[in-house]
Amino acid sequence: MSQEFVDRLPLARNELDRDGEYRETPDLERRLRADRETRFLPVRRAALLREPDGVLRFVDAAAIPEGTTLLYLGRALADAPDAPRGTRFVAAFVDDATAAAIEPDDTAWENLRMFGTELSARDSGIAVEAVAMANWHAVHGFSPRTGSATTTERGGWVRRDPEGHEHFPRTDPAIIVGVTDGEDRLLLGSNAAWEPGRYSLLAGFVEPGESLEDAVRREVFEESGVHVEDPVYLGSQPWPFPASLMLGFRARAVGGDASTIRPDGVEIMDVRWFSRADLAAVAGRSVHLPGRTSIARAIIEDWYGAELDVP
Repeated sequence: MSQEFVDRLPLARNELDRDGEYRETPDLERRLRADRETRFLPVRRAALLREPDGVLRFVDAAAIPEGTTLLYLGRALADAPDAPRGTRFVAAFVDDATAAAIEPDDTAWENLRMFGTELSARDSGIAVEAVAMANWHAVHGFSPRTGSATTTERGGWVRRDPEGHEHFPRTDPAIIVGVTDGEDRLLLGSNAAWEPGRYSLLAGFVEPGESLEDAVRREVFEESGVHVEDPVYLGSQPWPFPASLMLGFRARAVGGDASTIRPDGVEIMDVRWFSRADLAAVAGRSVHLPGRTSIARAIIEDWYGAELDVP
């Protein structure tokens, strides 16, 4: 793993202490609301607000109605113009009425996927944590074991049903792979769900009982027909859309053989080998690449050897 590579992953940056011990504080919500220094981040269905200068927009406790689901995010590890070191941050998962009272312009509520590269390390860590947990809370209002309504505990990090079962958030690990052949060409595929001309690296979820390396070999073969060897781990980035952790790898076709290529025809409709010259000639024109927020873009540019001057 190269630290230089990891440092280029926009959603892997963080300057927040998640402060797990403080989650156990009795009467935590009252304490956080009473502290005038606490910053509350309104989250509307995983969408966020930003100030004109691009930093996340926080509000006072008074803007968040009692009964709103809150999540204690943690404490700032460094000073910033809008919050000194040690400032506590809370995500507030607001309903539509509260969201409209805070910001009535629907277009002001933005998807993290679209602006993640523009955030500071502190705001990136806050936003990823808040969006991932907003998605979890949205689908865990009822116990998967009993069907009973659940309530939040420990600063929003646990949901408990009346029978006493505790439910914790989960993350789905997914591998994503930059595959090369004997000529050092890169393998890209086009997903059936995407618009024509969009290509990215091959990726997929890790199955139960499967190692990461086996997941790399299985997913690449299933989607492209290419057998790979020597998977090398590059780094990881959270991808809270809704709850993934993307684990980046490089691997090469067995023996450098590129001849077995074929799309699965269900999830992947086309797969192609690209030399650096090939990609430079078509990127941003007939071939559209993944956005800069994604780890896929970082792996592609790591192979390419420079940033590609396309969106």
